[in-house]
Amino acid sequence: MVLQGRGGLMSERDPDRTHQRIVHIELDERTVVRRNPDVEHERAVAIYDLIEDNYFAPVGCDCGPYHLHLSIAENRLVFDIRTESADPVATVTLPLLPFRRIVKDYFAVCETYYQAIRTASPSRIEAIDMGRRGLHNEGSELLRERLSGKIEMDFDTARRLFTLICVLHIRG
Repeated sequence: MVLQGRGGLMSERDPDRTHQRIVHIELDERTVVRRNPDVEHERAVAIYDLIEDNYFAPVGCDCGPYHLHLSIAENRLVFDIRTESADPVATVTLPLLPFRRIVKDYFAVCETYYQAIRTASPSRIEAIDMGRRGLHNEGSELLRERLSGKIEMDFDTARRLFTLICVLHIRG
């Protein structure tokens, strides 16, 4: 999946950081499978929101905006970062092991949530959604910690990237 943006809210919020952002993102299609419509919707929303508003700054590089290719290779998460003209900026890899528990728990809670919105009471749905958001926040903070010293990003960017990391974990 590929999506490009035009600048969006980041430029309005902080004009000096418009170049420290992702303007194009691609997920490795070899690992992305079509799952249920809920997952497809989450993926599409995460990509759209990410392109529209993000802060993404590879440490030591001020050559953005960036094109990002996310993939999983050899049990590692790979951030292939390039300039708009496709010049390589950096390839950052992270071991997947620290994310496994959170991703597994997040998938379980999401499945419960999607089932609940069809039949459960509003209070039950809200309780499940709070747990889902808590796990999502935990995964986002872990991502920021693991990328510390390599890539700076704001919390909302980390949340959207964590959603995409979860999508990359889905296999047919």
